[in-house]
Amino acid sequence: MLTEAAGLAVLAALSPTAVLVSAVFLGSARPHRTVLIYLAGAVVMTVIFAAVVFVALRAGHLQRSREYQPRYGLRLGLGATMMVAAAYLRRRKPKPPDPAKRDKRIISRLMARPHPWAAFIVGLLVYAPSLTFIAAVQVVATSKASIAASVLGIAVVIAITVMFAWLPFVLYLLAPDRTAWLLRSCDRWLRTHGHVLAVAGLGVAGVLLTLDGILGLTGVVR
Repeated sequence: MLTEAAGLAVLAALSPTAVLVSAVFLGSARPHRTVLIYLAGAVVMTVIFAAVVFVALRAGHLQRSREYQPRYGLRLGLGATMMVAAAYLRRRKPKPPDPAKRDKRIISRLMARPHPWAAFIVGLLVYAPSLTFIAAVQVVATSKASIAASVLGIAVVIAITVMFAWLPFVLYLLAPDRTAWLLRSCDRWLRTHGHVLAVAGLGVAGVLLTLDGILGLTGVVR
Protein backbone atom coordinates (compact mmCIF):
# COMPACT_ATOMS: atom_id res chain seq x y z
CA MET A 1 0.00 0.00 0.00
CA LEU A 2 2.59 2.53 1.09
CA THR A 3 4.94 1.82 -1.82
CA GLU A 4 2.22 2.36 -4.41
CA ALA A 5 0.95 5.50 -2.69
CA ALA A 6 4.47 6.91 -2.35
CA GLY A 7 5.17 6.28 -6.04
CA LEU A 8 2.05 8.19 -7.06
CA ALA A 9 2.97 10.98 -4.62
CA VAL A 10 6.38 11.33 -6.30
CA LEU A 11 4.61 11.82 -9.63
CA ALA A 12 2.35 14.41 -7.98
CA ALA A 13 5.39 16.25 -6.62
CA LEU A 14 7.06 16.69 -10.03
CA SER A 15 6.02 20.25 -10.76
CA PRO A 16 8.12 22.84 -12.65
CA THR A 17 6.05 25.56 -10.99
CA ALA A 18 6.92 24.32 -7.50
CA VAL A 19 10.64 24.43 -8.30
CA LEU A 20 10.35 27.92 -9.79
CA VAL A 21 8.44 29.23 -6.77
CA SER A 22 11.04 27.81 -4.37
CA ALA A 23 13.84 29.44 -6.38
CA VAL A 24 12.10 32.82 -6.38
CA PHE A 25 11.17 32.78 -2.70
CA LEU A 26 14.61 31.64 -1.57
CA GLY A 27 16.01 34.64 -3.42
CA SER A 28 13.65 37.09 -1.72
CA ALA A 29 14.54 39.58 1.00
CA ARG A 30 13.31 37.28 3.78
CA PRO A 31 13.74 33.77 2.36
CA HIS A 32 13.28 31.82 5.60
CA ARG A 33 9.98 33.43 6.55
CA THR A 34 8.65 33.51 2.99
CA VAL A 35 9.38 29.86 2.25
CA LEU A 36 7.98 28.66 5.58
CA ILE A 37 4.71 30.52 4.93
CA TYR A 38 4.63 29.15 1.38
CA LEU A 39 5.15 25.65 2.84
CA ALA A 40 2.31 26.29 5.30
CA GLY A 41 -0.04 27.08 2.41
CA ALA A 42 1.05 23.92 0.59
CA VAL A 43 0.51 21.76 3.67
CA VAL A 44 -2.89 23.30 4.46
CA MET A 45 -4.14 22.64 0.91
CA THR A 46 -2.89 19.06 0.73
CA VAL A 47 -4.00 18.14 4.27
CA ILE A 48 -7.52 19.47 3.79
CA PHE A 49 -8.04 17.80 0.43
CA ALA A 50 -6.45 14.52 1.55
CA ALA A 51 -8.77 14.48 4.57
CA VAL A 52 -11.82 15.13 2.38
CA VAL A 53 -10.93 12.33 -0.06
CA PHE A 54 -9.99 9.92 2.74
CA VAL A 55 -13.18 10.51 4.75
CA ALA A 56 -15.37 10.28 1.64
CA LEU A 57 -13.86 6.96 0.55
CA ARG A 58 -13.89 5.49 4.05
CA ALA A 59 -17.53 6.57 4.41
CA GLY A 60 -18.23 4.49 1.33
CA HIS A 61 -16.46 1.53 2.99
CA LEU A 62 -14.28 0.97 -0.07
CA GLN A 63 -11.58 -0.53 2.13
CA ARG A 64 -13.74 -3.60 2.89
CA SER A 65 -13.04 -6.82 1.04
CA ARG A 66 -16.58 -7.24 -0.26
CA GLU A 67 -16.52 -3.74 -1.79
CA TYR A 68 -13.93 -4.73 -4.37
CA GLN A 69 -16.09 -3.70 -7.34
CA PRO A 70 -16.48 -0.01 -6.40
CA ARG A 71 -12.86 0.05 -5.16
CA TYR A 72 -11.37 -1.25 -8.37
CA GLY A 73 -13.97 0.60 -10.42
CA LEU A 74 -12.70 3.82 -8.86
CA ARG A 75 -9.12 2.94 -9.74
CA LEU A 76 -10.11 2.05 -13.29
CA GLY A 77 -11.96 5.36 -13.64
CA LEU A 78 -9.04 7.35 -12.26
CA GLY A 79 -6.60 5.54 -14.49
CA ALA A 80 -8.69 6.13 -17.61
CA THR A 81 -9.10 9.81 -16.72
CA MET A 82 -5.34 10.18 -16.27
CA MET A 83 -4.62 8.57 -19.63
CA VAL A 84 -7.12 10.88 -21.33
CA ALA A 85 -5.53 13.86 -19.60
CA ALA A 86 -2.05 12.70 -20.68
CA ALA A 87 -3.23 12.33 -24.29
CA TYR A 88 -4.78 15.81 -24.17
CA LEU A 89 -1.61 17.38 -22.76
CA ARG A 90 0.50 15.59 -25.36
CA ARG A 91 -1.55 17.08 -28.18
CA ARG A 92 -1.68 20.50 -26.56
CA LYS A 93 1.87 21.73 -26.99
CA PRO A 94 2.91 24.47 -24.56
CA LYS A 95 3.19 27.91 -26.11
CA PRO A 96 6.65 29.51 -26.01
CA PRO A 97 6.82 32.47 -23.64
CA ASP A 98 6.40 35.89 -25.24
CA PRO A 99 8.76 38.37 -23.51
CA ALA A 100 6.81 41.27 -25.02
CA LYS A 101 3.73 40.28 -23.01
CA ARG A 102 3.55 40.59 -19.28
CA ASP A 103 2.48 37.37 -17.59
CA LYS A 104 -0.97 37.92 -16.12
CA ARG A 105 -1.27 34.66 -14.22
CA ILE A 106 -2.17 35.10 -10.58
CA ILE A 107 0.76 32.99 -9.34
CA SER A 108 3.22 35.15 -11.31
CA ARG A 109 1.71 38.34 -9.92
CA LEU A 110 1.85 37.04 -6.37
CA MET A 111 5.45 35.84 -6.77
CA ALA A 112 6.45 39.31 -7.92
CA ARG A 113 5.43 40.58 -4.47
CA PRO A 114 6.57 37.85 -2.05
CA HIS A 115 4.76 39.17 1.02
CA PRO A 116 3.73 36.61 3.65
CA TRP A 117 0.07 36.55 2.63
CA ALA A 118 1.07 36.21 -1.03
CA ALA A 119 3.42 33.31 -0.23
CA PHE A 120 0.61 31.51 1.60
CA ILE A 121 -1.79 31.92 -1.33
CA VAL A 122 0.87 30.73 -3.77
CA GLY A 123 1.29 27.61 -1.64
CA LEU A 124 -2.45 26.97 -1.83
CA LEU A 125 -2.56 27.47 -5.60
CA VAL A 126 0.60 25.56 -6.54
CA TYR A 127 -0.49 22.55 -4.51
CA ALA A 128 -4.10 22.48 -5.61
CA PRO A 129 -5.04 18.78 -5.89
CA SER A 130 -3.90 16.89 -8.98
CA LEU A 131 -5.13 13.57 -10.35
CA THR A 132 -1.95 11.85 -9.20
CA PHE A 133 -2.37 13.21 -5.67
CA ILE A 134 -5.97 12.00 -5.55
CA ALA A 135 -4.80 8.61 -6.81
CA ALA A 136 -2.16 8.42 -4.08
CA VAL A 137 -4.67 9.26 -1.35
CA GLN A 138 -7.21 6.73 -2.62
CA VAL A 139 -4.61 3.96 -2.45
CA VAL A 140 -4.31 4.60 1.28
CA ALA A 141 -8.02 5.21 1.86
CA THR A 142 -9.12 2.00 0.13
CA SER A 143 -6.49 -0.22 1.73
CA LYS A 144 -7.25 -2.59 4.60
CA ALA A 145 -4.76 -0.84 6.88
CA SER A 146 -5.77 0.37 10.33
CA ILE A 147 -6.64 4.01 10.97
CA ALA A 148 -3.23 4.62 12.54
CA ALA A 149 -1.40 3.09 9.59
CA SER A 150 -3.63 4.99 7.18
CA VAL A 151 -2.91 8.32 8.90
CA LEU A 152 0.80 7.55 8.65
CA GLY A 153 0.36 6.69 4.98
CA ILE A 154 -1.47 9.95 4.28
CA ALA A 155 1.27 11.87 6.12
CA VAL A 156 3.92 10.21 3.92
CA VAL A 157 1.93 11.03 0.77
CA ILE A 158 1.62 14.68 1.82
CA ALA A 159 5.31 14.97 2.77
CA ILE A 160 6.38 13.57 -0.60
CA THR A 161 3.87 15.66 -2.57
CA VAL A 162 5.12 18.95 -1.07
CA MET A 163 8.80 17.97 -1.09
CA PHE A 164 9.71 20.73 -3.54
CA ALA A 165 8.47 23.21 -0.94
CA TRP A 166 10.42 21.85 2.07
CA LEU A 167 13.41 20.08 0.51
CA PRO A 168 14.90 23.20 -1.19
CA PHE A 169 14.52 25.06 2.11
CA VAL A 170 16.40 22.36 4.03
CA LEU A 171 19.15 22.30 1.40
CA TYR A 172 19.28 26.10 1.48
CA LEU A 173 19.92 26.04 5.21
CA LEU A 174 22.82 23.63 4.67
CA ALA A 175 24.34 25.18 1.53
CA PRO A 176 22.70 28.43 0.35
CA ASP A 177 24.85 29.15 -2.72
CA ARG A 178 24.92 25.57 -3.94
CA THR A 179 21.15 25.23 -3.49
CA ALA A 180 20.47 28.46 -5.39
CA TRP A 181 22.59 27.21 -8.31
CA LEU A 182 20.89 23.80 -8.21
CA LEU A 183 17.41 25.33 -8.26
CA ARG A 184 18.29 27.54 -11.21
CA SER A 185 19.63 24.51 -13.09
CA CYS A 186 16.54 22.44 -12.26
CA ASP A 187 14.29 25.30 -13.30
CA ARG A 188 16.00 25.61 -16.70
CA TRP A 189 15.77 21.85 -17.25
CA LEU A 190 12.13 21.68 -16.19
CA ARG A 191 11.17 24.63 -18.39
CA THR A 192 12.48 22.59 -21.33
CA HIS A 193 11.30 19.14 -20.32
CA GLY A 194 8.49 19.88 -17.87
CA HIS A 195 5.70 19.29 -20.40
CA VAL A 196 7.09 15.90 -21.41
CA LEU A 197 7.57 15.01 -17.73
CA ALA A 198 3.97 15.91 -16.89
CA VAL A 199 2.61 13.86 -19.80
CA ALA A 200 4.81 10.87 -18.93
CA GLY A 201 3.86 11.02 -15.24
CA LEU A 202 0.14 11.12 -15.96
CA GLY A 203 0.46 8.40 -18.58
CA VAL A 204 2.45 6.00 -16.41
CA ALA A 205 0.18 6.50 -13.40
CA GLY A 206 -2.89 6.14 -15.60
CA VAL A 207 -1.70 2.87 -17.12
CA LEU A 208 -0.82 1.40 -13.72
CA LEU A 209 -4.15 2.36 -12.14
CA THR A 210 -6.10 1.14 -15.16
CA LEU A 211 -4.36 -2.24 -15.05
CA ASP A 212 -4.94 -2.44 -11.30
CA GLY A 213 -8.63 -1.70 -11.80
CA ILE A 214 -9.04 -4.27 -14.59
CA LEU A 215 -7.22 -6.97 -12.65
CA GLY A 216 -9.33 -6.29 -9.57
CA LEU A 217 -12.64 -6.27 -11.42
CA THR A 218 -11.83 -9.50 -13.27
CA GLY A 219 -10.88 -11.25 -10.04
CA VAL A 220 -7.16 -11.67 -10.78
CA VAL A 221 -6.31 -9.67 -7.65
CA ARG A 222 -8.35 -8.67 -4.63
